[in-house]
Amino acid sequence: MSNLAQNLVDTAAAHPQAPAVKLDDVVFTYEMLDQASARVAAMLKSKGIGVGDRVGIMLPNVPYFPVAYYGVLRLGAAVVPMNVLLKERETGFYLKDSGAKAIFAWHDFLDAASHGAAETGAEVINVLPGEIEKEIFAFEPDNEVVDRAEDDLAVILYTSGTTGTPKGAELTHGNLCSNVATVLEMFSISTDDVVLGALPLFHSFGQTCSMNAGIKGGACLTLLPRFEPAKALEIFARDKVTIFMGVPTMYSALLHDPHAAEADVSSLRMCVSGGASLPGELMRAFEEQFGCPILEGYGLSETSPVASFNQPGHERKVGSIGTPVPSVEMKIVGEDGEELPQGEPGEIAIKGPNVMKGYWNRPDATAEVMRGDWFLSGDVGKKDEDGYYFIVDRIKDLIIRGGYNVYPREIEEVLYEHPAIREAAVVGLPHDELGEEVGAAVSLKEGADASADEIRAFVKEQVAAYKYPRSLWIVDDLPKGPTGKILKREIVVPDA
Repeated sequence: MSNLAQNLVDTAAAHPQAPAVKLDDVVFTYEMLDQASARVAAMLKSKGIGVGDRVGIMLPNVPYFPVAYYGVLRLGAAVVPMNVLLKERETGFYLKDSGAKAIFAWHDFLDAASHGAAETGAEVINVLPGEIEKEIFAFEPDNEVVDRAEDDLAVILYTSGTTGTPKGAELTHGNLCSNVATVLEMFSISTDDVVLGALPLFHSFGQTCSMNAGIKGGACLTLLPRFEPAKALEIFARDKVTIFMGVPTMYSALLHDPHAAEADVSSLRMCVSGGASLPGELMRAFEEQFGCPILEGYGLSETSPVASFNQPGHERKVGSIGTPVPSVEMKIVGEDGEELPQGEPGEIAIKGPNVMKGYWNRPDATAEVMRGDWFLSGDVGKKDEDGYYFIVDRIKDLIIRGGYNVYPREIEEVLYEHPAIREAAVVGLPHDELGEEVGAAVSLKEGADASADEIRAFVKEQVAAYKYPRSLWIVDDLPKGPTGKILKREIVVPDA
């Protein structure tokens, strides 16, 4: 039995009354979650949905998400998670591309879902608290968990589509079960743990590491539908959170919250960072303030997502994404696909049971990233003498200035060391003679004061002359995606 939903059934049998998921005062025990998902399976079956069909889930971080997710999976169908902020045109694309027969849509975002579904004929299930329960409870639980093979499709995760239309990464039951087991073991997740569910569950990081690993381990997932640092600090204290998983911008927001100093985070035993590179200066400041170590890891939607980690009990290297997790291999390759010598930057390639089956209906796109069993990540990295990996940058973010390679990540690390800077992003700007020039957008800490000239001079002192940002501008906030990741493609460059 490779069906990912079996994890919920097993935990519910072992710990029926333990809290599985909560949102403020609303608590679902494992037994309740299991039975609710079994009713969803029965409801979907009555609509003619079965093995191999696709069902969209467009819900925020609310308990209905795991109810719908596991209901779809136990039926043998596949989940298509969708960002609740998608517009009509985008929902239409996701539903049409995946061929989804139905979509669970949050009542506040019903219009976008309905218009998108109208194009494809997908049935819209309106998730309105107080009403959806009646619909689900009209059905007796269907306790069957359909047997699935390891390479059967479980989830289609659409990549953000920074270039062209989004591609759907096909994650199998085998991919997800193996990655969940790895996370569970690495973090020693048990019924004693309370995990803060601040990462969007429609995204691979939150889905695998917070929800699926938490449920397999019998932990309580306490949800935060929209990340607000003050609310997160309140939940840490209220629910005695033991594990926090977040992206760097969340750590920055917590650190700079006015109440950070008096926050009760005594229950925290582990913080996990992923989704983007964590600046070393931010890691140091956060750990000093909150007294909890941050373990940084790395992965992509296509790798379910976890590929490498600074693993508990091993040496941790600041700025490193650690070593490959059990059963996963990584190497650094050149343009010809050959492995490069230690210390030399090249593309990170990944192989293991976590690597996707391919891109949904896109053999061309699959062929571009797969070399036999090896997945090409699109990230530039290097490996040190101890086997630890370091991200240098995204290949597409590389700036080539007058023939010299400039990696934005390196310059961002320097910017974060400036005492006034809260967030920074380095981008390439078109230049007639040099091809590209180095530009930087920065936001300042509350109450801090610094000029663009002063910051530019600070960087110039610490890096080679061709690397420092000739163009630097200060903004109130940097644009961010649904997980809080800084979106470089949406940065507005001021007129010269």
